[in-house]
Amino acid sequence: MGPGYPTEGGKRIPRPEYLDRADEVLGADGLLSAMKEDVRRVRYPKKVRDLAQLEARAVELQLYDPLHIHGLLQTPEYARGLLLMRRPAYSGDEVERFIAARVARKAVFERDPAPELSFVLEEWTLRRPLGGRAVLRQQLEHLLEAGHLRNVELQVMPMDRDEHAGVDGGIEVLKCEDGSAVGRSPAVANGRPVSDPKQLRILELRYGIIRAQALTPRESTAFIEQLLGET
Repeated sequence: MGPGYPTEGGKRIPRPEYLDRADEVLGADGLLSAMKEDVRRVRYPKKVRDLAQLEARAVELQLYDPLHIHGLLQTPEYARGLLLMRRPAYSGDEVERFIAARVARKAVFERDPAPELSFVLEEWTLRRPLGGRAVLRQQLEHLLEAGHLRNVELQVMPMDRDEHAGVDGGIEVLKCEDGSAVGRSPAVANGRPVSDPKQLRILELRYGIIRAQALTPRESTAFIEQLLGET
């Protein structure tokens, strides 16, 4: 039996298309097909589902990843390259689930009204040809497209900076319309999400300094265009 099809023990999560076929065969009057959205959510790891729910509520996102191009900005091809390099290796089904989850999170760009998104990208992550030069070129082109969106600010942290407030790791701060916020960083609460104002202030302070140390959005666009020309 192929991957993603349910067994009698219920140990596998059915693929959404299987539910349509099962609904038709069993004459369930659309009840099984109606489960597809729930199944889509369950197929994603819980940590990814929780993050997607937070992102769906946020009106402002401040995001810094020192290791990779941020997941919300990754093309599926770039994401696949990263996932396939993981050791111990993910199974083929796990890779597809993570990619599907990452693509689903991109719905944050399509919301109306759109949230304000701020990203700081490390120069060296824009130079590594993970998955090959063609994948990197496509990824850089995607960054330029994202950077032209009115609600998106991309900033690049050059490698030649002799001061850098991001040495303690990545930062995520998500603010909601009701004034609440949640943040996360390896340097605060062991990387667990925090909503305490004092801890959030530390994250926002660090993020603000990182942004000030990075290239401006306009300079960053020119920088990415230059990298694309060299790739």
